[in-house]
Amino acid sequence: MQSQLTKILQEAKEQLIKASSMPEIEEIRVKMLGKKSQLTEILRSMGTLAPEERKELGQSANHVRAEIEKMLEEKFSGMKGTLREAKFKLERVDVTEPGVQEALGAKHPITITINEISKVFMSMGYSVAEGPEIETVFNNFDALNAPANHPSRDYSDTFYVTESTLLRTHTSPVQARTLLSEEPPIKIISPGRCFRRDTPDATHSPMFHQVEGILVDEGVTMADLKGTLDYFAKQIFAPNVKTKFRPHYFPFTEPSAEMDVSCFKCGGTGCRVCKGSGWIEILGCGMVHPNVLQVGDIDVEKYTGFAFGMGVERIAMLKYGVDDIRLFYENDMRFINQFK
Repeated sequence: MQSQLTKILQEAKEQLIKASSMPEIEEIRVKMLGKKSQLTEILRSMGTLAPEERKELGQSANHVRAEIEKMLEEKFSGMKGTLREAKFKLERVDVTEPGVQEALGAKHPITITINEISKVFMSMGYSVAEGPEIETVFNNFDALNAPANHPSRDYSDTFYVTESTLLRTHTSPVQARTLLSEEPPIKIISPGRCFRRDTPDATHSPMFHQVEGILVDEGVTMADLKGTLDYFAKQIFAPNVKTKFRPHYFPFTEPSAEMDVSCFKCGGTGCRVCKGSGWIEILGCGMVHPNVLQVGDIDVEKYTGFAFGMGVERIAMLKYGVDDIRLFYENDMRFINQFK
């Protein structure tokens, strides 16, 4: 048995020298020291030996076990060190290399324009109100005094979801909702997306953005409307810009008007932007029609109000010199990055 122990020790040394991975070392440990190993079998058979032989063989077997355990420990430690060193080399960072510059996004020009418009009106005490993009026919047309035969109600002009719901054609339904839910004084703007059945071209899109506003209080006049919008135009375009109001028709306002601003590119002398007229139309407005106020049970003998609405894309196109509305929706980062 002594020679067998020597052979076991020698075999363990040879196998551990060749081992090159942790699983191999573990496999050798099980083979040499496990419950089914030759060394364990020898230790189990010692019960049949004489006491003197048992003592001598036990000492030799324990020595072999200790040697194998020592070699295993050394091999495990060496292998861990090798693996750690390889990991350090793999994860090493060269701090002298230049960093990779991350590309930063930019706000969309529509978002920028909405924020600028909102900031001007909020500085005048207006609050921002929002509403759903899928609206009722009542809020979109009936509450805003649009007659049953109005062309905008046609299926050729409006995206209907059902007979009583649609994709809102303007953000004015937010005004209707506000009149139904709040008491005067009311002073809000409502930016948001709108939808109409337009064929896309350089100046039209089936999806676009508007900012509409309404003010209802005692003693509100057309002069208040003109002063408010004149201040807005000077803040958005230029301090020296002039405004002009032309009579127009909208179902929800009476009297109604369209507002022009003097061309901020040529100063009113005539250019490509203003098509030689010196003026640019930017929004519609007027005094809130009494029928609209009555939808919210507002006393028209006591309260009056004005409303206005503007296309965000039109303002952005004029402000930034964009000649095609489709550029806002084509997701071309070369275009968007110009607004950083």
